[in-house]
Amino acid sequence: MKGALLVAGTTSDAGKSVLTAALCRWLARRGVSVAPFKAQNMSNNSAVTRDGGEIGRAQAMQARACGIEPTVAMNPVLLKPGSDRRSHVLLRGHPYGEATAANFVELRTALREQVLASFDELRAQFDVVICEGAGSPAEINLRAGDLANMWLADQRELPTVVVGDIDRGGMLAAAFGTLALLSPRDQSLISGFVVNKFRGDAGLLQPGLDLLTRLTGRPVLGVFPWLPNLLVDTEDSLSVRDSFRPSGTAAARPGKDTADSTGIGGGEELSVVAVRLPRMSNTTDVEAIGYEPGVHVRWVTAPAELAAADLVVVPGSRATVADLSWLRERGLAEVLVDRAAQGRPVLGICGGYQMLARTITDEVESGAGTVPGLGLLPTTVRFERRKIVRQARGTSHGHVVDTAYEIHHGQVSLDHAGPIDFLDGFQVGAVWGTTWHGAWDSDNFRQAFLNEVAVLAGRSWRATPGVRVAELRQASFDRLADGVAEHLDTDLIDQLIAGGPTRGLPFVPPGAPE
Repeated sequence: MKGALLVAGTTSDAGKSVLTAALCRWLARRGVSVAPFKAQNMSNNSAVTRDGGEIGRAQAMQARACGIEPTVAMNPVLLKPGSDRRSHVLLRGHPYGEATAANFVELRTALREQVLASFDELRAQFDVVICEGAGSPAEINLRAGDLANMWLADQRELPTVVVGDIDRGGMLAAAFGTLALLSPRDQSLISGFVVNKFRGDAGLLQPGLDLLTRLTGRPVLGVFPWLPNLLVDTEDSLSVRDSFRPSGTAAARPGKDTADSTGIGGGEELSVVAVRLPRMSNTTDVEAIGYEPGVHVRWVTAPAELAAADLVVVPGSRATVADLSWLRERGLAEVLVDRAAQGRPVLGICGGYQMLARTITDEVESGAGTVPGLGLLPTTVRFERRKIVRQARGTSHGHVVDTAYEIHHGQVSLDHAGPIDFLDGFQVGAVWGTTWHGAWDSDNFRQAFLNEVAVLAGRSWRATPGVRVAELRQASFDRLADGVAEHLDTDLIDQLIAGGPTRGLPFVPPGAPE
């Protein structure tokens, strides 16, 4: 089989990333050579390729579902928002410039050339390319500058399926409306719909699906079920759950059946909160922590929630100085300082680590000059124009850490000797800081670190041996592939991939101008 398919969505967070991963895994399990592709991302969640390029985490996750190494061709354009009006542009994994809504149009020509070259590169290397759209193709105000949706489908004659999240409600209207707002040419490429996150009585849904098909002339390719406890990386800020914990040890250890979710010997729960910064980045750092049995992770913004937790995580940030100011405005900075003084655990990762310094000098990201940090570590930070993007490896807590990577402008210097080394950063008392993302995917290190946190917090919780994040990810990919095989029209999907868009599809008015 050779060909390609585009997965578009009725909205952001409709399930495009997950369905793309599901299709990739389903094909890979059949022995098909397959790769993911997303022309343009807007996300502060990114991953580092082996050659030092930066791409969206969703495409790195999808590459793992394919069983291949991520490359910059899989996500040629990455926009990392630094404010509501400006984004940092990366082209094929490396800095390209700054973009606003106004000047992005000027960048479009060069970016489009690279998008098509990257897509064609993957087509030459793999039998099948499963593409993920961005947002919704029905954002017709953005159609002229589109890179990832119907422009790509038009340029490479891609059959396109539209996925909608029925759990939010309004999915049938959104599916019909998405099609009806597209131009005749764009509509000709939409070859079917997929219902996502369904839970309930399928019989009650079927009449609506039948009517959607009669009204649009497009089939519903299947109803994908709600699958809880998936350990897959997404890119959308809407995907960050306020609270998560595995439903028992079985969620953390596939194949094990136990009702005890409180750790060894029924020990008490360990409470971890992560600060929901306005411009937080690489939020997936805490996912691995949350999949330890008996650990409850929540994203919070209230001082009282920080004060009550066993561990507070200050995550990465695309706007370190601005988010530090936000911490102070919300009264969160004071809580962090009080926790450190009381010997209660605080962890800063990348931008969050930089905030723990005595001073931050930034003429690059914010242009704010020198500002005071929280002073929880004896360090100073200076932002350099050269961006550090690389994979990292080291040891901590007596264990190898081989899952980490760095993405940062800020360079941290130690003011004086004394702090304990921690990954590439430092520990003072119950305060840890590191620029390394992804370190908590290293199982033995994660568990040893959390055991230390529990002791400092005065909790009897201890990590459950045998939790393996890499295995959880692979098990999640297999569950997704099972969902494709069991609930989607796989014969029709094969036909679309190999044969292209369905011919003779009806136009649904009113449409948009060509």
